[in-house]
Amino acid sequence: MTKIILSDFDGTLTHHTEMSSELFDILKLADEKKVPFVIVTGRSISWAHFLITHFTSLPIVISEGGGAISWRDKAGLIQNEFLVPESELAKLEAFCIKLKEKYPNLYLTSDSLGRVADRAIELCDLEDEKFKNEICHLMDEEGINYSTSNVHLNFWCGNLSKANATKVLFNKFYPNLNMAEDAIYFGDSLNDQSMFDKVKTSIGVSNIKSVLDKLAVKPHVILEGSENAGPSGVLNYLKNNL
Repeated sequence: MTKIILSDFDGTLTHHTEMSSELFDILKLADEKKVPFVIVTGRSISWAHFLITHFTSLPIVISEGGGAISWRDKAGLIQNEFLVPESELAKLEAFCIKLKEKYPNLYLTSDSLGRVADRAIELCDLEDEKFKNEICHLMDEEGINYSTSNVHLNFWCGNLSKANATKVLFNKFYPNLNMAEDAIYFGDSLNDQSMFDKVKTSIGVSNIKSVLDKLAVKPHVILEGSENAGPSGVLNYLKNNL
């Protein structure tokens, strides 16, 4: 029995970057079934604040690939817990300066202004595979961690992952639930692998097939057909299994 729903955002709860009415239907269904719903995204903490502010059925969001947990407290105010030490944040900032000096025409994502624990580059700016490999090689040399989402190359310092942040989530907010046994997780991308590894009922929406051969850890179930892409797949699965 599913006791909590966890989900990636871009490409899983959206059709690429487009929100649809299905997101509202998903949240409504979870609310009606009284099953908590937590988004676990690579998006910035500013995005987490937006989601918590505008969706009352979303009291908690994990953002920046596991770098931060944000929640609405009993007074309705947004609180944050950052999961990366200050020393790692300073190292990240120093690398960003070096990256800008070396590649002055390479821009960070616009939402990097609202990021704390990580930064991001639009994948559309890294379509040249040779250039992308050059950037990744520099990150390797400097000890910078990175992963790709549906839309971004995210990079950070420290032991940051969606799964590590979700463990903190369970300890802090759901101590009576077991992450591996009681949760279901939906994802579509490389940065979902830590969750596929730790949550037994992990579901890949059908558009995950575009990166399937790159995944070291695959979801337990992979949905089939265009009717199960992104939020359509999440909604269909929950309708049949909640």
